[in-house]
Formats: sequence, structure tokens, C-alpha cells
Amino acid sequence: MRNILACIGILLCCISCDTPAVWSESISLPGVWDKNEAITFTLTDLDSVTPYDVFINVRNTNDYPFNNLFIVAAIEFPHGKTITDTLEYKMAYPDGKWMGEGIGAIKENKLWFKEQIQFAESGNYNITITQAVRNNGEVEGVSQLPGITDVGISIEKAIQQP
Repeated sequence: MRNILACIGILLCCISCDTPAVWSESISLPGVWDKNEAITFTLTDLDSVTPYDVFINVRNTNDYPFNNLFIVAAIEFPHGKTITDTLEYKMAYPDGKWMGEGIGAIKENKLWFKEQIQFAESGNYNITITQAVRNNGEVEGVSQLPGITDVGISIEKAIQQP
């Protein structure tokens, strides 16, 4: 009986510590991500005083030929201001094993984008993501990036720091 109560307590603790997304959307790709394909998400109705953490979610298969991923991500604010970041994420460990969650050939990666951000302006925010992967020594980016099946955004309430 004591073991059962301990298991229930641990389970409740794990469930209560989970920070579910308050907003999430994903776009499926046909197994390749064209360098000219900008993926845009429109955010609406977020609390203007709550701080949020924003994540980029990427699913890749074993067909992905690189150990990292370069992304250009931009947030367009309702009144015209735009913030653009070029980001690099590791996708594989040095031994070649994929990072991320999942069983089999598909791995899902939850990648940090913005931490403790507030959407203080009223109106719609647009987040646009493009891939910016290049082969070593080449100026032009990879035109058709294979192995990326889904790209998404998730937003969670930020955990308050003490």
C-alpha cells in the first residue's frame, strides 16, 4: 500500500511539473525543405503581461545529411518592428546518433528560440522560419534540404525565476 501511494505521489508530481504549451502549430513538409520556403505562424490572443518561452519544433528522419541545422527566424510585431535571428542547432551527437525524442527513424527536436519574452503589443505576431544550411566552402545554401518532415512553433508560460 505504501508503494502504491508513493507511485501515485511521484506521478502527480511529474504531471504538475509539466509545462504544457499554451499555443502550438506545426507544418508538414514533403520530406525536403526548400531554401526559399518561408514557414510563417501567426500568433493571436496571448496574454500581454505573461512571460513566455518560445520553441521551434523540428522533426527529422535518417535522410537528414547534417549534424546541425541553421535557421533564420524572425518575429514581426503588430506595429511593424521585426527581430531576426540566425540560429544554429546541433541535431546529432559526435558519434552520429540523433538528438531529440522518438523511436525509429523520426526524431523530434524541441529547440529554444526565445526565453522570457512578452507579447506586450496588441494584435497579431508573425514568426517566420527559413532554413539556411550550407555545405562547407559553398556560398549558396542547400536548395532542397532532405530529411526535414515537420517544422513548428510551441509557446509555453515561462517558469518564474526566483
